[in-house]
Amino acid sequence: MTTEKKEMKDQKRDDLPEIRVGDTIKVYYKFKEKDKERIQAFEGILISQRGSGISKTMIIRGPAAGVMMEKVIPVHSPNIQKIEIVKRGKVRRSKLYYLRGVIGKKAKLKRRIEKPTPEQKEL
Repeated sequence: MTTEKKEMKDQKRDDLPEIRVGDTIKVYYKFKEKDKERIQAFEGILISQRGSGISKTMIIRGPAAGVMMEKVIPVHSPNIQKIEIVKRGKVRRSKLYYLRGVIGKKAKLKRRIEKPTPEQKEL
């Protein structure tokens, strides 16, 4: 194994939750402004995931300053502080680009209800 591949394995993150397309998520992202660093939360619907391994990216669509905005964020970025799943969406497509053209109730997704695993039933 080359040194580049070893370095890439070290950067891969295991602490993030399992997210799927259609989920409404909140990403806490670190920004550096001149000499100070701050964390900004961005909430939106995950409309696409592409790539694999260390180069996997996600596109999140959500409101920012009153306007719908899409952000492309690398999943394994060291600038991601944490990812919270606000709610799970029930979708039958891998890319939700059709949400770009709809407004209001048409842009609403059904909720997916998770069945508890046997480990959760014991608790």
